[in-house]
Amino acid sequence: MGSKGAKKDEKRGPATIQNRKASHDYEFVDTYEAGIALVGTEVKSIYLGRANLVDAYCEVRDNELWLKRLDVEPYDKASHFSHERRRDRKLLMHRKQIDLIKRKSQEKGLTIVPYKVYFNEKGRVKVAVALARGKREYDKRDALKKKETRRELQRGE
Repeated sequence: MGSKGAKKDEKRGPATIQNRKASHDYEFVDTYEAGIALVGTEVKSIYLGRANLVDAYCEVRDNELWLKRLDVEPYDKASHFSHERRRDRKLLMHRKQIDLIKRKSQEKGLTIVPYKVYFNEKGRVKVAVALARGKREYDKRDALKKKETRRELQRGE
């Protein structure tokens, strides 16, 4: 018999880190999935959900896609061989996809925004990247009104 306040053993899977503000500030035109080059302690921190995408952005440099300013907290159980918190991380995509993203972002005035970091079914860390166009202030307000009315309709049913 367990004690009254004991927690149930719940199987926790890997965390999904999302940038909700990105979907508020940008209109996604195209979305892509990319792998990411990480060190071991970074993978463990992301698994626990200790990463932040708020200031993160992507950039094409030397025909490679780089993720900048992704904040991954140091893994607390690691020894002195820990990772740098806000280093540039290389995103892994096919060259044709990188060229397409680069061309579209330069031609149409779009930006490359990472909006989600997650583990796929094989257990590999993936980054969801979007070609996005910035929303105007009135578009943001309109989207909030629509979301609010949809919530009210669902509550009423």
